[in-house]
Amino acid sequence: MKTVDFKHARGPDKLRVYAIGDVHGRLDLLQEMHRRIQAENEKSPPFDWVVVHLGDYIDRGLQSKGVLDLLVNLQKKTHRMLALAGNHDIGLLEFLDTGDAYGLFARNGGRQTALSYGININFNDPGSVYAGRKALADAIPPSHIQFLRGLRRSMVFGDFFFCHAGIRPGVDLDRQDPDDLIWIRWEFLENTHPHPKIIVHGHTPVSDVEVRANRVNLDTGAYASGRLSAIAIDAENKFFLEASV
Repeated sequence: MKTVDFKHARGPDKLRVYAIGDVHGRLDLLQEMHRRIQAENEKSPPFDWVVVHLGDYIDRGLQSKGVLDLLVNLQKKTHRMLALAGNHDIGLLEFLDTGDAYGLFARNGGRQTALSYGININFNDPGSVYAGRKALADAIPPSHIQFLRGLRRSMVFGDFFFCHAGIRPGVDLDRQDPDDLIWIRWEFLENTHPHPKIIVHGHTPVSDVEVRANRVNLDTGAYASGRLSAIAIDAENKFFLEASV
């Protein structure tokens, strides 16, 4: 099996690829990152470019609705703004389907997401959860649901494989379990063996962008740290961007 290491990995010819880590409701940081990407493109114009958002757009931060509004509107305007699913994004859909008061959405920042749509849910009160689920379903624009349901689990550009959480080591990239791509953690993070592609991911917060020979972690805990991180891949060149407040 052919493998690659980060130092020698290349992006596609004539296409600069940006990837942005977990946003978690930080609309301010996402907007600033988009401005930084625009400035980078103006400073050094690429032949063409795309931006891959690595998922977890919602929960914990206060502006989940604003983040989804931005991404939905950008995708209407340009084919360059790509988006992958994160476990938190899927968690919202699952809550709307099941009303689970003990699931990911309920216990990991779902209250902030609901508040961004004007819905106050007390997840310790079954009555509030029951009513809040219906109210939230009514408050979320259909375009947001369509966006979330349409999110892909992975993308490939050149020598790089993009997903939210990581891959199952030893499994072909085209045979990965969709749940692993948004949920896997230590089996992937602790594996040091080379993969067929460099895995660019988020999901597990780190204090600084983590670059390993076989992967790059871009989740710098934006909702709490105030730092949103991205990578730019331009043929053999790789560099990093940060938006902070």
